[in-house]
Parts: sequence; structure tokens; C-alpha cells
Amino acid sequence: MDQLLQLLRQNARTPTADLARELNVPEAVVVERIAQLEADGVLLGYQALVDSQKISGALVTAVVEVKITPERGGGFDRLADRIARFAEVQSCYLVSGGYDLLVIVEGNNLQEIATFIAEKLSTIKGVVSTATRFRLKTYKENGVSLTREIKPDRLAVSP
Repeated sequence: MDQLLQLLRQNARTPTADLARELNVPEAVVVERIAQLEADGVLLGYQALVDSQKISGALVTAVVEVKITPERGGGFDRLADRIARFAEVQSCYLVSGGYDLLVIVEGNNLQEIATFIAEKLSTIKGVVSTATRFRLKTYKENGVSLTREIKPDRLAVSP
């Protein structure tokens, strides 16, 4: 992966002057390169990584494995695109294995997600089955560890 993209994935708020210094290029080159990546659709947006365990009223997240029947002439793409359009769906991936799509869904509570799956997702023609797993705790997200190192109170004793 491009070194600039790696730095932006680590922290998209890094000032361009700092990026230029890290890459050993003039700042104007970094600004131009970022503009080109945005124009080419490589950089699609910038988001904050939020530790939902530290905010009240946090959303519930579920991972839904979806088995679908590919459509003639459209394969998996048309059905996956239709599923991805739901507001509850945060991410949708075509995967290998026992299921076809991995869908990340968010809702205000478990019941809201269950209702979405029962009334919207499962009723789509071509959806064969679903399996849902709820996120209980997040340890690492998008390459960022959400756990703090626990420092021992005492030094280890060695023989």
C-alpha cells in the first residue's frame, strides 16, 4: 500500500506538513497527492473512530452472515447492493466460505436489529438464510487497540 495512504489510515487528521516531513517530500506534493486520491475515488471520506463502550446510549452492533442465491446476469452484486442500501447496514462484504455476505448492522437495541433482520433483510427475494452474532466488546477496530495496557503493581520476581 502507498506510504501516504498508510499514514492517513493511522491518523487522517495528521497535518500535511507532518506527513510531508515523514515522507521526506515537499508539503505541496502531499497536498496534491491527497487531492488526486480524493478525485480518483481512492479516498472516499474521513471518519472518527469512536469507542462506543465509553458513550451512553451507544448503538448495538451485529455481524450478520447472509446466504443468498445469485441472480442471473447480476450474480451477487445486485442483491448485495440492495442490502447495503438499508440505513441499518454499516458495511457489506462478499466473502468466501459457508455464507456469501458479511453484513455489519447497527441499531439502538437488540430488538431493533432483530426486527430489521426479520422484516427487511430476511424477506428479500434471494436471501436464503441469516446467522446473527452480536458484538459484546471491542478490543481493536480499524487497526487501533481500544484496550489500555495494564501495568503491574509490582515487578516480577525471577529466581
